[in-house]
Amino acid sequence: MVSGFDDPEATFCFEAELPWQLKPETMKPFLDLRLLFAALLLPIIGWGQHFDAPLSHGIDPREVEFYEANPYLPHVSRGETTPPEFDGLRTMAEWEEIEVLCVGWEGYSTIQKRIVVNAAQECQVLILTESPNEVENYITSNNNGGSAASMENITIIDTPMNTVWIRDYGPNTVYGNGVDDRIIVDWLYNRPRPDDDVAPQVIADHMGIELYETTAEPWDLMNTGGNFMSDGFGTGFASNLIGDENNGGNTWWGTQFPDQSDEDIENILAEFMGLHTYIRMENLPYDGIHHIDMHMKLLDEETILMAEYPEGVADGPQIEANLEYVLANYSSVYGSPFDVVRIPSPPEPGWGGGYPDAGGDYMTYTNSVFVNNTILLPTYYEQYDTTAIAIYEAALPGYNVVGIDCNQIISASGAIHCITHSVGVEDPLLISHQPLDDTEDTANPYGVEALVQHRSGIASASLFWRLEGASAYNVVAMTESAEDMWSADIPAQDQGSVIQYYVEGTSVSGKTQVRPMPAPEGYWQFEVGQIVINGIDGIPSFAGFHPAFPNPASSITCVPVELSRAAEGRIALRDAAGREVAVLYCGHLPMGVSKHFLDAALLDAGAYVLTLEVAGQGLWSQRLMVR
Repeated sequence: MVSGFDDPEATFCFEAELPWQLKPETMKPFLDLRLLFAALLLPIIGWGQHFDAPLSHGIDPREVEFYEANPYLPHVSRGETTPPEFDGLRTMAEWEEIEVLCVGWEGYSTIQKRIVVNAAQECQVLILTESPNEVENYITSNNNGGSAASMENITIIDTPMNTVWIRDYGPNTVYGNGVDDRIIVDWLYNRPRPDDDVAPQVIADHMGIELYETTAEPWDLMNTGGNFMSDGFGTGFASNLIGDENNGGNTWWGTQFPDQSDEDIENILAEFMGLHTYIRMENLPYDGIHHIDMHMKLLDEETILMAEYPEGVADGPQIEANLEYVLANYSSVYGSPFDVVRIPSPPEPGWGGGYPDAGGDYMTYTNSVFVNNTILLPTYYEQYDTTAIAIYEAALPGYNVVGIDCNQIISASGAIHCITHSVGVEDPLLISHQPLDDTEDTANPYGVEALVQHRSGIASASLFWRLEGASAYNVVAMTESAEDMWSADIPAQDQGSVIQYYVEGTSVSGKTQVRPMPAPEGYWQFEVGQIVINGIDGIPSFAGFHPAFPNPASSITCVPVELSRAAEGRIALRDAAGREVAVLYCGHLPMGVSKHFLDAALLDAGAYVLTLEVAGQGLWSQRLMVR
């Protein structure tokens, strides 16, 4: 089996995607007797599914040919197949403290070495491979993956592997009682790759963690890690692939898709992972695998990093529609709208490249991974890389932002996030805080409140703050204002001040943690000063429109408005003759930005005017073209 050690730049990957429910002639359930026979025979014969070059992220044509001749052995459950009995189940978020970063070393040595060497500076690294000696030699030698590196903090497990895509088949960390009782949850894998499928058990056994699986009726659920994100507080994100693969029927490789309703899916995720809100978005037309990590990433509890294309290009229109659906219908754990950071997706350079709708590779910067104080992101070429790195550095102050060239692997529909998976620490000290917004208030202190939790209890919590440019932080002891909630004040500051701050907690058992995790180099920041909103003419104003989008409009259109303080208002749409066509909103408008929507598909093509009327303050307008 060629694993890329002799040729670390090997790119023998197939990109073809096949329909999910192809039905070969022999598509019927296996008998219990065959299942028992397969389980007994497995240790003797092995799985036998090996190819001469790495398998792509999607379904590989070689797999189809293989399983037409060699029927797939059915899944044998290895862990607990009923829901965990712990109270307060909580699926960790990726920015939380991790104990281990897991890698399935299979065919992309250059990239994997760079991931492993950088991650080993932050945590333990666990490498699953069937070629342990070759992997260790590659890490400790000079080669395309970099200079010779130490094996400190790196452990290699000798185990059969099919592919590199461990994000999809790897372990998911869940805690009982919020910050205790660490377990691993594994789903039915949506690929016929049996060696990969046992990886969660291999990792769980190595780390001594109890394994739970959604692999047996009535709790059977097929899912993939690239199509799952958690905010750490019960909200999950996915594309509608989750519904497509749990709607019953036969897989093309000879097993069956689970037959679960949307309500069933949500109930299984609630019972095994503690999710109470499951946000599903439309599949993207040009992303053949329909994994959300190819176009979005959660940066914290209320911030979404979202890919952006030029207007009308590739998956841009569907991404915008999905984003506005999320913003209009869901809020963060703090009850506030999600913040959004945009990051441009690059076109594939050179002849035959371009954006995905022109046949280019699906290049993405959102396919990154948190490794405690470091974030590893894919890079491709300087023109776009420098912008992407700057966006990450601005959004995540203090983090060590490391770019890793992923040109070798992106044609196989994946990058950094797709080929890594993490296991959270056994005793997390959880800190969650909604960062303070900019304010006009120069008279009153600024209250900081944070959730601080540890299984042993919290002995103390502290607020550290400073003015921008100062080297030292001021320290304020926080008091427990409610169960697990700690608070303190930052003194009022003069107009123009920029305040940077972070929170530290210490558990009864003696563990200390900070948030943001890279503090004191990392921090939250807000500014004290007059909040100025520019009207359509650019003059400072009480209220105003942000640009409506898309404009020209042809379907659901977002109309953002911003007020410097809350007031009663009315948003309407008028045609070119001044006739009122629709009222988008009438009532109380909050301070800051609020978003409103209209369906341009119901309108005749032409020019329209959006109007914003605020009681006692005036009238603002913006032109909207409908096509």
